[in-house]
Amino acid sequence: MTENADTSTRRGPRRRPAAPVTTEPVPERSRAYRQLVSPFEPLKVFSDDQVASIHEAALGLMENTGWKVLSERALRKYKEAGAEVDFSTQMVRIDRGLIAKALATVPHGYEIHALDPSRSIYMGGKHVSLAPTSGPPNIMDLERGRRAGTFEDFCNMMKLCQTYDVIHILGGATEPQDISINIRHLDVTRAQLLLTDKIPFMFSRGPEQVADNFELIRLAHGVSKEDFKKKVYVYSTINTNSPLQLDTPMAEGIMDFALAGQPTVITPFTLAGAMAPVTIAGALTLAHAEALAGITLGQMTNPGAPMMYGSFTSNVDMKSGSPAFGTPEYTKAQFGAGQLARYIKMPWRSSNATASNVPDAQAAYESQMSLWGALLGNCNFMLHAAGWMESGLSTSYEKFILDIEMLQMFAEIYQPVGATPDDLGMSAVAEVGPGGHFFGCAHTMERYRNAFYTPLVSDWRNFGQWTEDGAKTATQRAATVWKDALKNYEAPARDPAVVEALNDYVARRKAEGGAPPMT
Repeated sequence: MTENADTSTRRGPRRRPAAPVTTEPVPERSRAYRQLVSPFEPLKVFSDDQVASIHEAALGLMENTGWKVLSERALRKYKEAGAEVDFSTQMVRIDRGLIAKALATVPHGYEIHALDPSRSIYMGGKHVSLAPTSGPPNIMDLERGRRAGTFEDFCNMMKLCQTYDVIHILGGATEPQDISINIRHLDVTRAQLLLTDKIPFMFSRGPEQVADNFELIRLAHGVSKEDFKKKVYVYSTINTNSPLQLDTPMAEGIMDFALAGQPTVITPFTLAGAMAPVTIAGALTLAHAEALAGITLGQMTNPGAPMMYGSFTSNVDMKSGSPAFGTPEYTKAQFGAGQLARYIKMPWRSSNATASNVPDAQAAYESQMSLWGALLGNCNFMLHAAGWMESGLSTSYEKFILDIEMLQMFAEIYQPVGATPDDLGMSAVAEVGPGGHFFGCAHTMERYRNAFYTPLVSDWRNFGQWTEDGAKTATQRAATVWKDALKNYEAPARDPAVVEALNDYVARRKAEGGAPPMT
């Protein structure tokens, strides 16, 4: 066709004038991340009959074999409730009737109250809450490498948790090894209460430390000791010593939290082939039995106390004996654990884990497998959702951000998909017609700013643009993100009287020597 050819007879789509590009600021990300509810039915690996069989086998294990409980106080509690207790061997055998009685009183769900009421969450049903990794002794980042965790690192992690709405509940993040263990709990709990307005976490390391932390949380909420017991404000994780053992600090924690009306997450750590039978079903049966025994202790102590069914079942590398996470077996074990939790009608905790030693491709795909298992298995609470590295021995700043990206993507998957006539966009199709494009049509221009998820880390530019900007990997970009987040962090407002009360309590308890952990 020549330059001056007549094109007046060519037919084409009639287009509306392009809508003007607005200069208004982009709205804040959806606050729907604060209250996540899964719209999906959970995936399953067992039939209903198989789940019932696992439960029956677990009941039989506790009736016939039982487990070893190292706490004298817990042994007495089991004995008083009717369990068979041998104080000389510390073995406890629990009749299935006692377990059934406990399951009849344990709540199916409950609300956990945050300092900011808009951050309170419901634990149960199809509600989903996410927490960072908890307890690794080491911390790592690209610049400084792997090193012992410090209080500064712990505080940095709390600031990052406060920054992202997809984190709902706090965790141990990293152990501040530059603070003595007898006063560490005081600084850690105060930091959670001042640097964030989210639900705090505390370790169960003996009645004295637990009492200190309860008092700090009570002061932060401004409630009396009696009113503190009427609502849920904090949680702790209880790990059994698989196979078939409960140590003294964990047993004491179950009872202390139950008496205070605060939930414990009873979590057996069963590695198939090491601390549990090599089969997934066998490992889950052992874990289920231990969880039932721990739940029963809590309900014997205070019927109706809130609790949670925890799962942490994976496999080992049979060549080396090292733990493996994010494996197909780990994912299937999560699906199965979710079925068992729903069978006894309790909220369920799962995890996001990887065995990778650095935040690389292995860390990403193992975490993705873990996330599929937990979130498509409909967990109510995911601990270690962001930052876990090195089979739980390290927390990574960069991995935290990479996990936040994945968690936000799952949060977007949870959002409803509209199908109204306007959502169908037929007016846009009519406007554009055959062979056109939708970039400038009215339907697109009205929605383009918020039409799709905006990534936190992903770089969607072409190879040339990416190269010109330094050819940074996702891990390198994540390093920039967490540093910027810390620079822009703003602490939540706090009543000066509350801050003073927290500081005074911590100062007094430190002067008194704090509280050594129970062994």
